[in-house]
Amino acid sequence: MIAFVPETGSTNGEIAARIAGGEPVPEGDWLVADRQTAGRGRQGRAWLDGAGNFMGSTVVHARAGDPPLPSLALVAGLAVHAALAPLVPPPLRAEIKWPNDVLVAGAKLAGVLLERTGDAVIVGIGANLALAPQVPGRETVALSAFGPAPDRDGFTQALASAFAAELALWRAAGLEALVARWTIAAHPAGTALLVGEPGEAPLAGTFAGLDSTGALILTLGDGTKRTIQAGEVRLAPPGRAE
Repeated sequence: MIAFVPETGSTNGEIAARIAGGEPVPEGDWLVADRQTAGRGRQGRAWLDGAGNFMGSTVVHARAGDPPLPSLALVAGLAVHAALAPLVPPPLRAEIKWPNDVLVAGAKLAGVLLERTGDAVIVGIGANLALAPQVPGRETVALSAFGPAPDRDGFTQALASAFAAELALWRAAGLEALVARWTIAAHPAGTALLVGEPGEAPLAGTFAGLDSTGALILTLGDGTKRTIQAGEVRLAPPGRAE
């Protein structure tokens, strides 16, 4: 079921409140808002609630035998990529940046925020269909830059189907297959990256794929490799990956 509401604080927050209140929120259900008054991204950043953009959340309930729950970040990224990639005209290409931002020509087109509540993982997704938010220090883009913005409700159906398919594959085929699919959709090996939280001196290197758990592998300037389990990852400007 997909429920559309004209306004909410945040779709993640509303689903979290429902779960905390004992209300059942089945897998496969989505909450999609026309407007969020308290939308947020990673590190609590505010997220533009532009009319015509996608702002919605769903939930995954942990089951015995599931792969590690943090790998749902990759599942979400693949689903968002699957829904957006056909809408990006060639020669441009939608690419995933670890773990789940979707970029076009280095600019952010969509992002994902995962929040755990008990045995449930709430998956919040924002996609710039009509408008690109102005984010200091970040380049953003909307699909409307390439032609007419896609219909939000039609995109919602495509995303819900893609997420259901990726979730089923995650459970059936496990991490190895997930990592392989994610790598195909990602930016190329050798892409220069910076890793570090805001205010920290970033670690510079180049993208060397993922390990078997889905962690990022970074090749440093001296040729050594570093495994990144968590942290903010940005595309590096030219000359910053030495």
